Amino acid sequence: MKTSIVVGSALIAASCSLSVFSVSSSANAAALTPVDLELSFLVDVSGSVDSGEFNLQQNGYVDVFNNPDLFNNFISKGQLGTIAVNLIYWSSEGEQQEAVGWTLIDSVAASQSFANAISAAGRPFFGLTAPGSAIAFATPRFFNNDFDGTRLVIDVSGDGAENDGLDTATARDNALAAGIDAINGLVIGGNPFVLDFYNNEVKGGPNSFVVQTDDFADFGTTIAEKIKREIVQDVPEPASVFSLLAFGLLGTSSKLKRQQKN
Repeated sequence: MKTSIVVGSALIAASCSLSVFSVSSSANAAALTPVDLELSFLVDVSGSVDSGEFNLQQNGYVDVFNNPDLFNNFISKGQLGTIAVNLIYWSSEGEQQEAVGWTLIDSVAASQSFANAISAAGRPFFGLTAPGSAIAFATPRFFNNDFDGTRLVIDVSGDGAENDGLDTATARDNALAAGIDAINGLVIGGNPFVLDFYNNEVKGGPNSFVVQTDDFADFGTTIAEKIKREIVQDVPEPASVFSLLAFGLLGTSSKLKRQQKN
């Protein structure tokens, strides 16, 4: 009889704990803004990037987000019609700066406001090239922001291979293990060694890819095509969305699901 009481009490306690966890998870999910994509731009500002090249690179991002076409014909076509983005400048191992914090892009005006913020952000570094350290810097920022992204993507652009900081392949693998869905690359310049490095050490995750621009002058066109490709990738079909709704899964935070497994 005493054993039955103890077992029963344990079951009740476990049930209460699960209920509290469920309520807490629901509250956390409700506090996050759902978006189709969380996209983090990691922009190389190492010493090999001179001032003119930095301006071309910065203006490439500014022009993309200033153009109403990005929101009207790409972002707004997603299931939710919104994305969240931030921009990080990086160079040596200890040189990373979130120049523009996580921003909701839910209109042309919001997209252009993000462009203005990029334009206003000064260059912070001129050091070595540590893409692995940049990836490690960016990864946790997906999991403590205010957004619930269907996909979590890191976008690394640069003109050189690693010569400082954390091992890039290890940082990539750690990011994917933490829950990042894909890491894509944009190689600036025609150096085949750098392209191989990005394909072998930076790129990771399903449907990840690397694109290359011949020089900084072509950066704007290439980054526009790359961002549009990232936005439209893996948009759920209507039938899939209906299934998610039927099971009450649409809007469940990808971050919360990963945290619950830990």
